Amino acid sequence: MAASSTPTRSIRVSSRPEVAALPVYNAGLSEDEVRQKYNASHISKLGSNENPYGPSPTALKQWDCLIQRMFRYPDATASTLRQALVQVTDVPADHIMLGNGSEQIIRLISEAYLSPRERVVTVLPSFGLHVIWPEMMGARVDAVPITAEGQFDLPAMKQAVQAAPLKILMFSNPSNPVGCMMEAQDMLELVECCPPDTLIVIDEAYYEYALGSKNYPDATKILPRQARPWLVLRTFSKAYALAGLRIGYALASDTGVITTLNKVRDPFNTNMAAQDMALASLQDRTHMQTSVATTVAERERFMHELTQLGYTPVPSHTNFIFLDVGRNASVLAESLLRHGVIIKPWREKGFETHLRVSVGLPTDNDRFLRALALETGQTDDSH
Repeated sequence: MAASSTPTRSIRVSSRPEVAALPVYNAGLSEDEVRQKYNASHISKLGSNENPYGPSPTALKQWDCLIQRMFRYPDATASTLRQALVQVTDVPADHIMLGNGSEQIIRLISEAYLSPRERVVTVLPSFGLHVIWPEMMGARVDAVPITAEGQFDLPAMKQAVQAAPLKILMFSNPSNPVGCMMEAQDMLELVECCPPDTLIVIDEAYYEYALGSKNYPDATKILPRQARPWLVLRTFSKAYALAGLRIGYALASDTGVITTLNKVRDPFNTNMAAQDMALASLQDRTHMQTSVATTVAERERFMHELTQLGYTPVPSHTNFIFLDVGRNASVLAESLLRHGVIIKPWREKGFETHLRVSVGLPTDNDRFLRALALETGQTDDSH
């Protein structure tokens, strides 16, 4: 019998309602996408907070060794790398877990700890996955807006954590995308307002960039002063320039938290190259520290130039700047792409006129400044 030429009807399988309602995380555009669409000869990629100075030369030498070992599975628990992190963090190895970027760890926290209708408090604007992953699990996320000056609203955050049963308090310090920071005493006061069984999650993705800031607290030194369980998240993507390898880590208050996360963790969630490169990067922290210092100095110049153009950037303790451009930032971002400049427009309600721009190489920052001046009708011959 001849096969029927009539196409079969596609049958859909419905997702969980929580998943259907989720937004897709805005990961930004790649250089290739912009080059192809706008035929740009040079791309200034300032949308993802990458370190333009690249990884340590010591780390890059690992590639030849990796070729000989590619047929092996990676160390499932990243034991060697965890031992190296003990020397850097003063946190015991069995209180440390590695992830496929700290993004994966945020997801694991949500999967391991959150049930439908349980409550999470974060800030607004926020790193998107602090909201998306909890909502994936059916949790309720209450986001406390920053102040008009671009700072954490401590009284409002205290009120939010006391308002109803709370499972997780989670936010970035320094803030992503704003760049502000919460000082030690404020952090401790906020945490002590939380119910005693609240899991405290402090995302320190930009830890290395903030270390030189006056009064910046290392959360691993602050949170042990109280009894609530906690996790501090850090990454090799930013200051160590290993974003393409996807490797981050969690530092925990106790082994019980790590054991819980390991129950939902993929068995081989960090690959061999990422583990080896991260380990070598820790052995050459001078390279990281030099690139961070260079970026911080360039950030101050960059902010000064923006001020000269009439903007008021939020003081930053990171490798990016949050800026109110006074118009729809998504429309402006599209216009900047025609100049080969990639930035990240913010789309959370109330912040649609804001953009986040990474601190890149001086030439790329200057290209952004020129394009911004042109697209906003400003003329500044110095750029």
